[in-house]
Amino acid sequence: MPLDVRPATPDLWPALEDLFGAKGASNGCWCMYWRIGRAYSQRPRQENKADFHAIVAKGPPPGLVAMEGDLAVGWCQVTPRAAIPYVEKKRFLAGVDGAGVWSISCFYVRRGYRRRGLSAALIEAAVTMAREAGAPALEAYPVDNETPGATSNAFTGIASSFKRAGFREVARRSAARPVMRRELR
Repeated sequence: MPLDVRPATPDLWPALEDLFGAKGASNGCWCMYWRIGRAYSQRPRQENKADFHAIVAKGPPPGLVAMEGDLAVGWCQVTPRAAIPYVEKKRFLAGVDGAGVWSISCFYVRRGYRRRGLSAALIEAAVTMAREAGAPALEAYPVDNETPGATSNAFTGIASSFKRAGFREVARRSAARPVMRRELR
């Protein structure tokens, strides 16, 4: 069945909720980490879920859902960088310039669908989404897993995937965490 990548609109909430499952994707985050920081882990998962549901319901779509038929198999948060203020709290991810970029900040792929190219499809759809919204560029904060000692927690993506998608490194303030960007104009 072909993959269909769509913006996370309210009608897709049940599919996204099923994808994230009872645990809320990455340890109950419900994609709130870059919005509120470590506070997400101090709150009940249901509070993160309710807050994220409100974001999806209010719009604009905070990301993309990869669908295989009626089943959500992947997620990518893609938003204006300003919508994820906690990224500024990480010194190694601080803004490079004042370009008003959009950011790809996290991925979640359903078990059994990993290592099938979903991240690449989500990245390309994110490029299209950001370009259509008028973003001057799209940034990502992946893990460079070729760097010794790099984390295996790759919820922000892998640097080589972004490089293949035409992103270039614009800053590296931490050995294994480049800031990568694709110009859209």
